[in-house]
Amino acid sequence: MPEQSNDYRVVVFGAGGVGKSSLVLRFVKGTFRESYIPTIEDTYRQVISCDKSICTLQITDTTGSHQFPAMQRLSISKGHAFILVYSITSRQSLEELKPIYEQICQIKGDVESIPIMLVGNKNDENQNREVESSEGEATAKKWKCAFVETSAKLNHNVKELFQELLNLEKRRTVSLQIDGKKQAAEKEREAEGQMCSHVKLP
Repeated sequence: MPEQSNDYRVVVFGAGGVGKSSLVLRFVKGTFRESYIPTIEDTYRQVISCDKSICTLQITDTTGSHQFPAMQRLSISKGHAFILVYSITSRQSLEELKPIYEQICQIKGDVESIPIMLVGNKNDENQNREVESSEGEATAKKWKCAFVETSAKLNHNVKELFQELLNLEKRRTVSLQIDGKKQAAEKEREAEGQMCSHVKLP
């Protein structure tokens, strides 16, 4: 894996129909579509600021089915950070994330040093809720990852989700550094995890 590349790869996983594409499109393009179109795999790019430099945030929106295990493994091995999406209206969609999380652990090893967000989407459909916020929080705690509820439809917590994911990144000093001639003090600041703290939206 080319660690020196300026791409920062975020992979979005979740069951079909939980709103993965809607979250990504809302973040990258500011749009929302009502109709559901199954995704095989799409990659979106967004320029972000990484400690006074520019890098490309690559967001891979994966298929919601389990027909492509090889693609899934490849996405995990290439990914720097992960967003695991379920719908608050479907307990099943939360259950389906467990094997994906286990596979991330298996491929990546120590997941505590990897930014992972557990996301309960569709919190605009509270009347159909099957998964309580407290349950999402408990699962995130167990998986040692961060948790947020979102609504792609209402644009609730979408920007915050990606911002928080970048804030979780603590290790990218070398590969996201562009000029390679930083002062010691700046390197120290980066080591404290302030590298990717600003998302530049269009």
